Amino acid sequence: MTDTSHPQPSEMTGVLAWIERSGNRLPDPVFIFLYCIAGVVAISVIAALAGVSALHPTQVDAAGNALVVSAESLLSAANVQKLLVEMPATFAGFHPLGYVLVVMLGAGVAERSGLFASAMSSAVSRAPSLLLTPAVAFIGMVGNLAADAAYVVLIPLAGVIFAAAGRHPIAGIAAAFAGVSGGFSANILPGQLDALLFGITEAAAETILPTWDANIAGNAYFIIAMTFVFLPVIWYVTDKIIEPHLAPIIPGEAESSTAGIIKGPDTSLTQGEIQGLKRAGMACLGIVALWVFLCVGPGTPLINEDANPEARLNPLYQSLVAGFFILFLAAGWAYGSASGSINNHRDVVRMMSESMSDLSYYLVLAFAAAHFVAMFNWSNLGLIFAIKGAAVLEGSSLPDSIL
Repeated sequence: MTDTSHPQPSEMTGVLAWIERSGNRLPDPVFIFLYCIAGVVAISVIAALAGVSALHPTQVDAAGNALVVSAESLLSAANVQKLLVEMPATFAGFHPLGYVLVVMLGAGVAERSGLFASAMSSAVSRAPSLLLTPAVAFIGMVGNLAADAAYVVLIPLAGVIFAAAGRHPIAGIAAAFAGVSGGFSANILPGQLDALLFGITEAAAETILPTWDANIAGNAYFIIAMTFVFLPVIWYVTDKIIEPHLAPIIPGEAESSTAGIIKGPDTSLTQGEIQGLKRAGMACLGIVALWVFLCVGPGTPLINEDANPEARLNPLYQSLVAGFFILFLAAGWAYGSASGSINNHRDVVRMMSESMSDLSYYLVLAFAAAHFVAMFNWSNLGLIFAIKGAAVLEGSSLPDSIL
């Protein structure tokens, strides 16, 4: 008699199911920030009543003594007034908000003009069969610059490419998903994520040193290095673990439902799209050349010749957000004008507007995050924790390699 009962889930399946259930129980990120604000308010009241304080390591008061940093209650009259009066300024002054909005204005044109989709399709379809997996993974990581376009275009396209090469399409989808999602913090160029992260880093660092400045390229060494760490891992797992465990594909079974939507390996780019990619490349080179000229040309607008040697490049670093905005805008416009997706300036404005509509949830999240960061700063808890934490580490006698 055949056993028709459902098989029991494996231990790994049970663990993954538990992780999924636990994740589903988490509240929306906006409310996580609101709960954090409530926690900071409670801690600030308790810390203020307890007289928690710390001596600032570098600043002194009028008498020449070390400045005493005391915890402040967020329910004090002054802080309640600051919260209500400065609410618009708190939101508008949130560093990641401006950085992300500016970069996305340009990236939205590049995405909606079709530049990212054509570039990824062209790159993947030309990859040698032997290097298909690393090519898909690498383009997935670089495709993070295209935001959601990498998910929409590359993942189904990878399945089509793998099937055409006689390999299981699920393996291609897995490799693409690992590159796009798992490798989200890996790239060879800074992008929207870096604009978000360096804004958060700058806001956090300013709770200790108000004059500290970050730049969008500050994480470049890490994201570039992680690209070449993730790449062999995705290659090995896809080819040696995932694909051998997939059932052999049956000829004709791998027909893609994306036909007519995603360009397959046998579907060539149109002449307009090819010309658009060439123009986009020339536009990118032009913007890079412009930035180089602004660094070495007359007046050197992006180099502060009067500053200390370590600070001379600060204008260049701080201009990179504007640089990526102009780069994406110029490349997307150049591509769209050649491919036919952009007919006039109104199309460019429409694409920018649509890219802003995609950020509606981010605006709500940024509102909550901005007030959490600001209120944490007003309470002085961050500065006190940093001073006391540094004192603990200093007294721990840990070797520099561990620190």
